Amino acid sequence: MKTSIIIASIALLPSLTHANEIPAIDTASNTMNVAALQNLSQQTQNYDRAYANYRLAITANILGQSETAINALTSAQATLENLDQADAENLALLASVYGMQIALDNSQSAHLGPKIGQMLAQAQLLDPTNPRVVLVQAISAFNTPISFGGSMKKAMELSSKAIALYEVPCDEICWGHAEAYTWRGLAKQSTGDSQGAIADWQAAIEVQADYGWANFLLKQNQIAAN
Repeated sequence: MKTSIIIASIALLPSLTHANEIPAIDTASNTMNVAALQNLSQQTQNYDRAYANYRLAITANILGQSETAINALTSAQATLENLDQADAENLALLASVYGMQIALDNSQSAHLGPKIGQMLAQAQLLDPTNPRVVLVQAISAFNTPISFGGSMKKAMELSSKAIALYEVPCDEICWGHAEAYTWRGLAKQSTGDSQGAIADWQAAIEVQADYGWANFLLKQNQIAAN
């Protein structure tokens, strides 16, 4: 269950200087357009290229194209590791790439898990009011075992913090608001609060009507209820 949730997530963070293609990448991701994502990953550079490859990895994995997913993650990792490591957005995206690599191959958790924690801590120090950094922390709390510091309670608290930070006016990198509601809904669902989960997924769609994941979760819930 958690692996599928990790794979379905989108938590990856665009650079303030390379954000022109982020909306196009998100659109291709929401429509699961592998060809468009492949083209975008080849036509872009730096952060945009890594972000396109990350979205390509998620989409390809959902469609059962494991080799494409693994190659896209490898490319995203290589790109990000050569970017500024003192940039909170780069660190958060790289942490997310590592998280997906663990989801695809749990044997990497011992090696990559500590790196994720370190990167998110550094990103928070660099930009403590960045809602996307807090969102990635929430996702990490959701997917981390309690014995290693994760919990649904912490995931909900961090998601709520991210949602509040998204209320601040944004001019450039503004994505993630719908995702924050979606992850909080998943945490609520995991604690047995089904109605709270549905409310958050509906809120996600109010923020972004074409947000595919929240729409899928609502449909899935309706099917289960019938």
